Amino acid sequence: MTHPSTSSIRSDLAPTGTLRVGINASNFLLVSNYDPGSDPLGIAPDLGRELARRLEVPVSFIVFPNPGELADAGKTGVWDVAFLGNEPQRAKEIAFTAPYLEIPVTFLVPAGSPIKTVDDVDRNGVRIAVMERSAYDLYLTNNLEHAKLHHANSIDASFQLFADQKLDALAGLKPRLVSDAEKLAGSRVLEGQVTSVKQSAGTHHGRDDGARFLNAFIEDAKASGLIAKLIEHYAVCGVVVAQLTPR
Repeated sequence: MTHPSTSSIRSDLAPTGTLRVGINASNFLLVSNYDPGSDPLGIAPDLGRELARRLEVPVSFIVFPNPGELADAGKTGVWDVAFLGNEPQRAKEIAFTAPYLEIPVTFLVPAGSPIKTVDDVDRNGVRIAVMERSAYDLYLTNNLEHAKLHHANSIDASFQLFADQKLDALAGLKPRLVSDAEKLAGSRVLEGQVTSVKQSAGTHHGRDDGARFLNAFIEDAKASGLIAKLIEHYAVCGVVVAQLTPR
């Protein structure tokens, strides 16, 4: 990248002198390892470290247990840059970059289910378990017309809800559903996808110089192969590098 780390960019992205990076610990694809009291490891944390290196400032991580709390915390100003799913509702509060990777979203159905395709899911009487305030929950809430969502407060809890209450489908990130299917004999992950979660970086609205620098950083991370290298390094399956934004 040729963009200089000017004082205005640092003022936008690291107003305290440290880049405070908000991280969603529940996304196991982007946060490969996190123990409370230590810095997280994974694709998203490593991008935060690289961004801080280019800004020539220290980095600290503000870790949240789920994406809803991470998004909400933006209103309090505790983080400067966050890595989370880019959804229209969140974009009202967060200035997102273009996505840096995408994760397909589909459904897990139990053994013997009459549901054969993702198009069969949105029907009257169909009950879907979902992690509340996940990016795919926001999408399904806005787009389902007939099926009913049943919410749980974590990914693990959504699987437990699906299994214990014998619901008709479990919505989730495809890589996680593939592993969940191994726990439930005869269950099936539906082919295709209902949507994809577009993972982006974001900062606060009104920090225009910082937002432009952040977007350029993400585009460079895709073009240079950095995102692909991180995916390979952490052996993350089921995600794809997002396309470059046309100039």
